[in-house]
Amino acid sequence: MEVTAGDVDALVTGVLLLGSGGGGDARVYAHVLRSVLAAGPVRLHSPAELGDAPVLPVGMLGGTRVLGEKLPSGDELPAAVRALVRWTGVTPAAVMPFEAAGLNGVLPLPLAHQLGLPLVDADLMGRALPRVDQLTRVVAGGAVTPMALAEPAGQTVVVDGGDPVSTELTVRAFVAQAGGWAGAVMAPAPAAAALGDACLGTLGRALGLGRAHAGLGDTPAPARVADALGGHPVGGGRVVDVRRSPVGRFGRAAVTVDAPGAGVLRIEAENEYLLVLADGEPVAASPEVIVLLDRRSAAPIAADAVRSGDDVLVLVLPAPPWWAARPDAAVHVGPQAFGLGPAAAAPRPVRPAPAAEPPAPHAARSASTAAGTGQEARR
Repeated sequence: MEVTAGDVDALVTGVLLLGSGGGGDARVYAHVLRSVLAAGPVRLHSPAELGDAPVLPVGMLGGTRVLGEKLPSGDELPAAVRALVRWTGVTPAAVMPFEAAGLNGVLPLPLAHQLGLPLVDADLMGRALPRVDQLTRVVAGGAVTPMALAEPAGQTVVVDGGDPVSTELTVRAFVAQAGGWAGAVMAPAPAAAALGDACLGTLGRALGLGRAHAGLGDTPAPARVADALGGHPVGGGRVVDVRRSPVGRFGRAAVTVDAPGAGVLRIEAENEYLLVLADGEPVAASPEVIVLLDRRSAAPIAADAVRSGDDVLVLVLPAPPWWAARPDAAVHVGPQAFGLGPAAAAPRPVRPAPAAEPPAPHAARSASTAAGTGQEARR
């Protein structure tokens, strides 16, 4: 499979959907991606094609809002790659995203093009998640250190040793002191290792979602949206309340939707949407991909952009297969991993919503406004 300049819009939409309300705003990098792909497509490779060739997981850590204040030089990821090569002595044969959702879903393509390396269609999350200790490689017992980080002013650090939680705290401290974001490159591993400790085909899934979304047209019916995207509509209606609180490291939000036929929906969010309750009962939870869409445009709405008065469709996409196959997934990436309590870790199956009432007249949110601006200090 190849990604061409004509695929940029679909890829951006797809990674926003897999962002589950978070992951940062991939649209800020779309023009860079178009420019790079105008020179030629980037091919997506299966890990099986590359055998034991060393692959570097790459992306950014931090908040996409600050990109407008601390502008990228364009050398952050290449500088982090060079630093890790110096530290390990391992020359990479390919790169892959460590998070193929949100902004991190598109960052590796220009890097692969720049370095002349294959891009592996796999990642270490399968969706957007906020922490280094939530990577599939970590959960599978693998290592993500040594890890190199490079920030726009030219400072580069390598973090080595320590457990995943300590690594998470260390890299966040560097990102905060660096002005809010940094390019990050994680420990090399054989491509074949991804067959067991990574989510396979996530970029391909994002492309498929984006292409399906592009064919929805104006004001698509909830059932049509769900069918096209392969998800389950929980319900749709007006957002009647959004409450944000500075809880934990990333803050917390609770979104209440009056959804005729489905009851009162409450969506709990941190950086991503984590849990859906219908009349107080859990009906969907991370690692399922919970998405809020504008009911007129079907544009995804970011967790930091949803507001009272929005007409939304709450849609649940299947969890990445890697997480779905693990009995302990909820411990690592379910609501309880975010302090929402163990009772939320085993939701009832998502119930299809009855036909939603047409949205009340209002100005539909375009993709540019609904997608939001990305999350603060988080990736």
